[in-house]
Amino acid sequence: MQPLLEFVPNFSEGKDRATVDALVAAMTSVAGVKCLGAELDASHHRSVVTLAGPAAAVAEAAVRGAREALRRIDLRRHKGEHKRMGAMDVCPFVPLAGATMRDAVATARAVGERIGRELELPVFLYAEACQRESRRKLGDFRNKEFEGLSQLVGTDPEFAPDFGPARLHPTGGAVAVGARRFLIAYNVNLRTTEVQVAKDIAKAVREKDGGFKAVQAMGFFLDDKGQSQVSMNLLDFETTSIRTVFDKVAALARARGVEVAESELVGLAPAAALDAATASHVRLPRFVPAEQIVEARLAALGG
Repeated sequence: MQPLLEFVPNFSEGKDRATVDALVAAMTSVAGVKCLGAELDASHHRSVVTLAGPAAAVAEAAVRGAREALRRIDLRRHKGEHKRMGAMDVCPFVPLAGATMRDAVATARAVGERIGRELELPVFLYAEACQRESRRKLGDFRNKEFEGLSQLVGTDPEFAPDFGPARLHPTGGAVAVGARRFLIAYNVNLRTTEVQVAKDIAKAVREKDGGFKAVQAMGFFLDDKGQSQVSMNLLDFETTSIRTVFDKVAALARARGVEVAESELVGLAPAAALDAATASHVRLPRFVPAEQIVEARLAALGG
């Protein structure tokens, strides 16, 4: 069996399904690459696409996805709740069956070089693929966003790209390419219009402010739902589980007189992280393993 890699490109488009469908079609045109899911978020104006396949196949698919995003997405017209720096904003590779982190790192670096050379996009390597320790954490450079990086890339040596030209693309920005362990994108929605409640809870649970290890979190207001959201990335679910972080968010919200409305899983989770009992406990409104659990989804697709 060939080693399999998952890759999870995030695109700065969360409103137009036709655009996202075109991006998925471009990537799955590579033999052996299967799409496990594609989710759009209009408030964040962002889509998360989860794909898997042999290393060489996913590498080609990632380059095709970046090329299609460059054709279809113009960051000058993009505005959403989520921070972003590129049309294809991030592209992490994750080892699956038979693959190692070394495989994921090698693929990420090869893809980054091709995107920089073929598409003339600046590429920043992050997480396990980083070549500078200051870029291990994505947020340490993406927090400048498209507009800020436009002023820094080419003028500040700290923001010199790892591959590609030392300037942001005028419409496509830059791409962060990385290798990491399985990340779970997980949100908790609160029955309140006071976004500060979500921001305060996010600060309390995220690692950088003394919260849980391997948790990133931000607070947002969701216009489409009229609710506030604690939006999280769980970087290591074995260190901090979905249930653990949900219980803390719920307790902090309750202390402020606010109820939890529901949870959201963005993309997929591994079977070890989420089962029916956990889904019920954290108030996921819908739990379908064949669609939301990576192992079940791969099996259903014949992967």
